Amino acid sequence: MQPVSVPTPITVGIVDDDPMICQAMQLILNDYSRGRVTVTFMAHDGEDAVAKAREHHPDVVLMDIAMPNGDGITATSRLRRLPDPPHVLILTSLSPKGTVERAAEAGAEGFVSKTDAPEEIIDRIIRVREGRPQYNPASQRQLLADLHTHRPMTRRDEARTLLDSLSEREREAVLLAADGLTNQEIAARMFTSERTTKAHLSSASEKLCMNRVQLAQLVGRADLPSPLA
Repeated sequence: MQPVSVPTPITVGIVDDDPMICQAMQLILNDYSRGRVTVTFMAHDGEDAVAKAREHHPDVVLMDIAMPNGDGITATSRLRRLPDPPHVLILTSLSPKGTVERAAEAGAEGFVSKTDAPEEIIDRIIRVREGRPQYNPASQRQLLADLHTHRPMTRRDEARTLLDSLSEREREAVLLAADGLTNQEIAARMFTSERTTKAHLSSASEKLCMNRVQLAQLVGRADLPSPLA
């Protein structure tokens, strides 16, 4: 009879500035996982978490957010840049506005609530180790809300930054062209020649790698006041 192989436990690091939370999570994972999970280290700030992760190479890290000496979002980003990065689940009791989006951008793959049942916490650790993101319905709703709030603003700001990279005269010509003025009308408004107007628009197109229609769309995204107002 061949010996029954025992699955290698998932190694976990726990990071929280409250030692009691770390101890409670350690007890939960060690006592309820039936050997499926083992805690390899505990840390109480971001700097210590990164240092211990380099030493112990955990499969998963449970990461608190608000901590001294390096917050959890920054620490998550640093952990995900390690040569053999661990999966990171944010350890929290709340999902403040903007936290879910920032955590996802830093490389976190989900959330674990400090008030979840032990089996739920363990299941989330197992699933994220398998490569399955662990965003509960509340965090999914918050992520969608954050993206809905911030993405339009980001697109607007990106468009404004591109327009600001043009010279003052190029930018003015582009804005007027986006309002539907012909080259002749733009030249009259800018007190210059039509040839110079064409040169400004051509230069703007080359700098931004956009044709006249795309430049008009860019101005629309920038949501700037009309120069004709």
